[in-house]
Amino acid sequence: MAEKLAPDKSHSFTHGGQKVFEWDQTLDEVNIYIDLPANVPKKLFYCNIQSAHIEVGIKGNPPYLNHDLACPVKTDSSFWTLEDEIMHVTLQKRDKGQTWSSPIHGQGALDPYSADLEQKRLMLQRFQEENPGFDFSQAQFTGTCPDPRTFMGGTRSD
Repeated sequence: MAEKLAPDKSHSFTHGGQKVFEWDQTLDEVNIYIDLPANVPKKLFYCNIQSAHIEVGIKGNPPYLNHDLACPVKTDSSFWTLEDEIMHVTLQKRDKGQTWSSPIHGQGALDPYSADLEQKRLMLQRFQEENPGFDFSQAQFTGTCPDPRTFMGGTRSD
């Protein structure tokens, strides 16, 4: 049942008409997918994840990404991998359930409609997690969706 509430599409972050990366999120993580340039040895790629900053690039060149993150992350459980021709960066959210409108602070934020859909999807994931055995995949909110970081009016500390 939880698979039904997983991200069903990635969001694209573009700059100057070019795709920089794609991304999605769950209650716990933000995932960034970067297409790697061909003919560059994999050992030359690097990713430095700090609690509020990310730097990605090819050794010996200016960084491809060098930005503050939209929200803080847990560095001890964030990581990156190279698969096929894609760098996959997994950022562990410090505040579980927080809806990110973009991984990069001040850039590429989701439009209000898409941000609302993300918040609703994360809230349904939260309901699913806290009520195993129930299927919330077809549930809908009427009116304003509650913040996924809170549940039943109180702040959760996970």
